[in-house]
Amino acid sequence: MCPEPLAEGVVAGRAGRDLRTLVITVLAGGPSGEREVSLESGEAVARALRRCGHHVSAADITPEDTSALDRPGVDVVFIALHGAFGEDGEVQRLCEARGVTYVGSGPEASRLAMNKDAAKRAFRRASLATPDWVTIDASQGREDRLNLLGELALPCVVKPVGGGSSLDVTIARDAAARQQAVESLLGRYGRAMVEAFIPGRELTVGVLGDQPLPVVEIIPRREFYDYVAKYQDDETVYVCPADLPPALAEHLRAAGLVAHRALGCRDFSRVDFILADDGTAYVLEVNTIPGFTSHSLLPKAAAAAGISFEQLCDRIVRLALARHGR
Repeated sequence: MCPEPLAEGVVAGRAGRDLRTLVITVLAGGPSGEREVSLESGEAVARALRRCGHHVSAADITPEDTSALDRPGVDVVFIALHGAFGEDGEVQRLCEARGVTYVGSGPEASRLAMNKDAAKRAFRRASLATPDWVTIDASQGREDRLNLLGELALPCVVKPVGGGSSLDVTIARDAAARQQAVESLLGRYGRAMVEAFIPGRELTVGVLGDQPLPVVEIIPRREFYDYVAKYQDDETVYVCPADLPPALAEHLRAAGLVAHRALGCRDFSRVDFILADDGTAYVLEVNTIPGFTSHSLLPKAAAAAGISFEQLCDRIVRLALARHGR
């Protein structure tokens, strides 16, 4: 079994001390460009929950085959689907329609977090700093696009409005690179976000339950923390807890919790920041289903708080059950 650790800053609730053996379905894979990472996350979660003594089955779910949600006798579904279908609220909506208990944020919070434009508007309403941005739509005329692009100086960051794992993200340092990146995204997705480039330290804050975890600093050996740096090489350096003055670390943790709540997230998330040279902590995005691989940041932050990977996965399951009074 996986009893709840008594880690500083994380309160072990009634559900965390409940050591019942559960029947759990782990959803992984899916149709998005993050499929391979999702399969790796799902396998790691399933192994951890089995080590806690639970009865666990894994399912590679797709929009065309959702039969895994109809399995009888399942206590809770652990969603480890990254990207479209898993993080955009679709599979959560299917769970709700079936009355299935599942971990993590609900459909609306998931949809909001996946839409970077809408999420940044929510951050601003919550008085959180976030880099300036514009959103370009394929339906806009050339002049309208150029006027919007003119609002931001170079260099800038060009990224999909939805999606994750830094897929299709470009740091454009001149107008030609910016134009090429925008046109590529418009062709693939119909929309593109262009965001002010803020040089600084890359930091992230995990949230577990209603408590922020220790800050993690990411030091990539590439231009930025892209897909390769996240999942395919071993050169990225992670520092946890990050080397920050205590007051600044606490400010980041508090801001992470505000961002989590601003989107209506629950159970767990991971909030990404850029810490500018002037000390401003800019929120970039909230990941409602962050990775659970050997490279992933939420498990690293949990470990720094004295929470093992097994305890982390079990705690997330218990939080979902507690919401349903189970």
